[in-house]
Amino acid sequence: MYENWISSVVPAPLTGPVEVTKDRPWSLVAKVPTESGLFWFKENRGQTLYEAGLMQALWQWAPDAVLQPVAVHEQRGWSLLPDGGPTLRETGEVDWPAMLTLFAQLQRDLAGRADQMLALGVPDHRPAKLAELAATLPMPEGALPVLQRHCEELAASVIPASIQHDDLHDGNVFSSGRFFDWGDASVQHPFGVLLVSLRVAADKLGVEDGDPSLAPLRDAYLRVWSDLASPEQLLREAELAVQVAKVSRALSWQRSLVNATQPHDFGDPVTGWLAELLVNTPR
Repeated sequence: MYENWISSVVPAPLTGPVEVTKDRPWSLVAKVPTESGLFWFKENRGQTLYEAGLMQALWQWAPDAVLQPVAVHEQRGWSLLPDGGPTLRETGEVDWPAMLTLFAQLQRDLAGRADQMLALGVPDHRPAKLAELAATLPMPEGALPVLQRHCEELAASVIPASIQHDDLHDGNVFSSGRFFDWGDASVQHPFGVLLVSLRVAADKLGVEDGDPSLAPLRDAYLRVWSDLASPEQLLREAELAVQVAKVSRALSWQRSLVNATQPHDFGDPVTGWLAELLVNTPR
C-alpha cells in the first residue's frame, strides 16, 4: 500500500495519520503531516500515471515553475510533494494576464522538450495526432472534417508544440506562481491552454465566455509568442487551438475514467466536450 511507501520516503517523522482528502476515479490525494510540516501524496490512476514522472522532469527542466517532488514512483503513479502554500484562488488575488504570461513563458522554455515529454508517456495531442484520435471518438455529425482542417492548419504553424496543461486556472497555481496538477497535460499546440483558462476567468470575473473584457488576458498570453508570427496569425491560431482543445478535453476525460471502478457523478464529459465543437466553430 502507498502508506508504506510514504513512510519510506517522507523526510521527517509523521505526527498523525495520512488523511485522504480526495478519492476520484483518476487520482487519490492525501495529507501527510510531519514534524517538518505538511506534505501531499498523490496516486494517479488509469491512464494518468505519467503525471508522477512528468512532475519530476518539470522540476529538473524548470525549477522555478513547479514544486520539487520529495519522491516519485513512476510505475505506480505515486508522488510526494511539499505543501505549496495557498493557491491564487485561495488568496483571492488573481492577476490573470500575469498568470497566463508566466505559463506561456514556461511553454516556450519547454518547447524543445516535446520528445522527452512524449517518452515519459505524456499524451501526444499534436495537431496531426489529435485529428487521428478524434476519428476514434463519437464526434458530432459533420464535426470531424472541420476539425481535421483546423488540425491541418495548426500542424503547419511555426508555433512549436509544447506542454499544454489543459486545466490551467487559478485553483491550480500557487500564490508563489508555481503550477501544479498536471494529470490532464499533453503535448500539443500550446495555445489550447486558453480554452479552460479563459472560461474559468470569465466565470470568476462574472462575464460570459468570449466577452470582450477577456481579450487583454488572451493578448497578454499571445505577446510571449509575438516574435514568431503576426498578431493576426497568433489570433487565428488561438481561435483554432481553443477549438481543437475541446477534443483534448474529451480525451483527457476518457483517460481519467478508463477502467473506473467507483461510481461518479460527472455524467458523460467526453460527449459533452465533443458537442462543443459545434459551438463557435472557426471557418
